[in-house]
Amino acid sequence: MELRRQHHKLLLTLISLGLIAVPSIGVVTMTDIARADKVGTSVPPEKTPDVDSSELTPTYPATPPPPGRDPLPDERGFPGRSPETDYRVSNLLKDFTGNLWVGSWRGLSRINPNTGNILARVSLPNVAIGALAEDKVGRLWVGTYEGLKRVDPRTGKITAQNLFLPSKRVLSLLVDNRGYVWTGTDNGLALISPDQGLIMTTLQNLPGVSANTMTLDNEGQLWVGTLDGLVRVNTASALIMKRINQLPGTTVQTLAFSPEGLIWAGMPNHLLVINPKTGAVLRSVTPLRGRNVTAVRFAQDGSVWVGTDNGLLRLNPHTGAVLDEVAGLPSSRVLALEPDIGNKLWIGTGEGLAWLMPTKDSASPHLAFGRAVK
Repeated sequence: MELRRQHHKLLLTLISLGLIAVPSIGVVTMTDIARADKVGTSVPPEKTPDVDSSELTPTYPATPPPPGRDPLPDERGFPGRSPETDYRVSNLLKDFTGNLWVGSWRGLSRINPNTGNILARVSLPNVAIGALAEDKVGRLWVGTYEGLKRVDPRTGKITAQNLFLPSKRVLSLLVDNRGYVWTGTDNGLALISPDQGLIMTTLQNLPGVSANTMTLDNEGQLWVGTLDGLVRVNTASALIMKRINQLPGTTVQTLAFSPEGLIWAGMPNHLLVINPKTGAVLRSVTPLRGRNVTAVRFAQDGSVWVGTDNGLLRLNPHTGAVLDEVAGLPSSRVLALEPDIGNKLWIGTGEGLAWLMPTKDSASPHLAFGRAVK
């Protein structure tokens, strides 16, 4: 028995020094050895050939390892920020001086609509602009995907107005007849006093949740396009006056009132004409059925411009007939329209800014807002 124990000790010593390779059927442990002694096993250990430690060199696969991958870009920025510049022009606004503000995802600019010259650029900490509005004293309100900013064009001063909005993602802005600023977010409405920048009230239980677009009717009341139709809000009390839902397409993306006082509502697959008093859908404009309507604006000549994610049309508002289909846009994806400024129609697209003269049937790109100028 003593001789066997010495043999075991010698075997463990050789294994620990790497002079003996361990059989592949398992790992020898002190517990295994003790258990073998206890049960009195008489199986002799396998003989291991003498091995020179210098021959115990590691082996590697014949093929090299796969190449490494480049690290992914940092994507923790705000929506829309990517290694490739985003040239979309999402908002256009005519100010009291007759100039045009251009809200793009590269920043905010003011241009002379007669010449197209850039008059000013405003550097904002977040350039994902969702909405623009001008208050009664000429201050510009800029809704971004990170909150609300107030810009004084005379001094260039920028004031953050995040306040306690229902959400920092601002989708729409409107100044009512009293001069108060309505802020539409993806989680409800807020009413703001423009001078103090204070929230007067919020409407977070907005039916349809998201205030995608807003406009005023002839009585000065607020209409809001949501994920579930239309909501009319009393601008004095912020109480809901009316709701129109169960519309084809459900989501209202853009709104305009015709000179006759009818609602034109752009949907993901319809352009609807709605009677605001009864809530009845008077018609779905035939040429826009199945098309994603993103912008609707009435021109001074009574025609209506309709932007879609696949082109720009001018319609007869009485018959719905297509009068023009505009070519030459930087992108077929139309995001914003501003007619009758500098004797032009201004068009914001997914690839920059363009303008259209009344006598032309093809638009011209503004090179300062597209890929031609970095």
